[in-house]
This record gives sequence, structure tokens and C-alpha cells, in this order.
Amino acid sequence: MDPAGHVDPARPPRLRPGDTVAVVATSWGGPRVFPHVFDRGLDVLRRVFELDVRELPTTRMTPAVLRADPRARARDLNDAFADPSIRAIFAAIGGDDAVRILPFLDPSLAMADPKILFGFSDTVTQLVFYHRAGLVTFNGPSVMAGFAQIEVFPGAADHVRSILFEPAQTHLYAPFDSWVDGYADWADPANAGAVGELRAHDGWRWLQGSGVAPGRLFGGCGEVLEMLKATPSWPEPSFWDGRLFFIETSEDAPTPDTVSYWLRNYGMQGVFERISGLLVGRARGYSDEAKARLDELVVRVVAEEFGRPDLPIVSNLDFGHTDPQWVLPLGVLAEVDADAHSIRLLEPAVR
Repeated sequence: MDPAGHVDPARPPRLRPGDTVAVVATSWGGPRVFPHVFDRGLDVLRRVFELDVRELPTTRMTPAVLRADPRARARDLNDAFADPSIRAIFAAIGGDDAVRILPFLDPSLAMADPKILFGFSDTVTQLVFYHRAGLVTFNGPSVMAGFAQIEVFPGAADHVRSILFEPAQTHLYAPFDSWVDGYADWADPANAGAVGELRAHDGWRWLQGSGVAPGRLFGGCGEVLEMLKATPSWPEPSFWDGRLFFIETSEDAPTPDTVSYWLRNYGMQGVFERISGLLVGRARGYSDEAKARLDELVVRVVAEEFGRPDLPIVSNLDFGHTDPQWVLPLGVLAEVDADAHSIRLLEPAVR
């Protein structure tokens, strides 16, 4: 139990070359629409990470069939957790309706055999669901959006290894040298692993706060968290005590004002009174002016409206819907040092 009174969540075993991993399509049927991008991502898992990849039955079904059958999508996830030969589960890609599968998931299967659950965007529904059941889960690249393109970015594959394969006692997060705001046109098979224009890293933004703030990581895509609010998976007030809350925006590029409305709701839940820090991912599809406006509104809501000018807030961080992105493990103890301008994990995410 940590200083905030939270029980240490179950950590899955670390990955090793040769391990069998499952790939699931619990949201949108992207593998059927852009099979060349999906196959590129599978190749990276096999060739770069030396994993044995197994596709589950619904993975290449059409988007229409998947949308019509949330039970089938949930069944693949239940089966993957129930299979002792599978050591990790990777999301093919995100989407917009995975919250519909949650009533059909069996968390006892995950707790009986903890394994790595990995993805971002709409997969946050499942990351939160299983984390609330007691499992460390992993916000990071999906097969099609992240792994398929990972070789473009020096150090990105090594970062994944440092969290999942070769964990140290602590891990210092570092900025990647460059980033992209999207991919080359997926309709062209030649672009299976291609990205948009490379941009030089434009710096983290330390908006307020001082000192060292420890806490267990929790968060994800802002739009998806909105879908979870008031459902059985949404955290109770005490859950937020001492958390390091991270949030980012999707390729839909909600306006800065819309993000401020989300944050105002967190304030009304009492979240800003309880958390130890706020981490904001680099916003995809935003102009420099929109990013500055977002920073301004985040500070206004947290500091002025809800009285937390002391809360450490950092924005423009290397996670979310731009590439490359960090792996952020939900439930693992981390710290933000607002004086040293550093962010680190204080313990391994896997055992």
C-alpha cells in the first residue's frame, strides 16, 4: 500500500523474445480496411520485438460486423486472458465504441493470470476497466498506429523494451528528438509504415507548480474518458487521492474550450483537490496558437477556478495521438519533479 492508501496493483510478468502475444480488434475494424498497415505492425512485433503473434477470431472482421457485435469483441479479450500461453494483448487500433464491450468482460480472468494489456485511444476503456479490477495496464502504441511506424523514430523501440522487456528499478522519461502529427495516406499500400512531416521536438511546457510530486499514474484519451464518466468503471472520489493524472486529445482535435469543459467536470468531482500532478499530452492537429490557448485554459481551470495554483502541471508531453509516444503504465508509482523538470517511474511496471 502506498502513502495515499492505494493497494499495489498486480504487475504482469515482463515480456521475453519468443513469447506469444494476442492481437485484438476491440474497437474499429481497421485491420480489414487497411490490411497493409496492420500487417506492417504485425511484422514489427515479430521482427523487431521477436514476439510470436496470434490474431484472435474477430481481428480482421469488417467494421460493420464488429460494431454490431460487442459480445464477440469482448469474447476475444476474455479468451486471450484465459489462455495461459498468451503473455500480452495488443490492440490493433482504436475506434469510438469500445465502451460497449465492458459489460461482457470478465475481470476475474485477468486477475487469475495477469498479463500485459497494451493500447491507447479507444482502448483506454479496457485499460481503465482492468486497472480498476486491480491490474497494471499500459497506455502506448497500437499495432496500426504506433508499432507500424516505430522504426522511423530512433529510440522508440528501445523505449518500449525498457518498460515491457527490460525494466529497471526506475525509468526516466525523455523527449524524443522528433515527432509527427499523423501518417501518410493509408489508402496507398506503399505508405504502410510511413509518417507525415517530421518535426523537431518543441519542448515540454512546465505551466505551474514546484517540488517533487509522487503518485500512481492514471489517465488516457480525454474523449474516451468522457465516455466512461458515470459508468460502473468510473473511479470513486477516493481513487484519485495522490494520483498523477495524464490526459490527451485524439485526432478529432477538440477545441481548447471543449477540453476546458472536461477539466471543469473533473474539478466539480473534486479531482484537482486530490491528485498530485497533471500531465497533458501533445495535442494532435493543434496550431501553436491552439496549444498556447489550451495551456492557458488548463491553468485557468485548475489554478483559478478550483484553487490549485500549487499543482504541478506539464503539457506538450510525448504521449497521445502524435508519434512516437511513451508507454504510461496505469497504477505504477511515478513522480514529477517540477524543479528539475523531470518525470520518472519509481518502480518497474512488470515483474
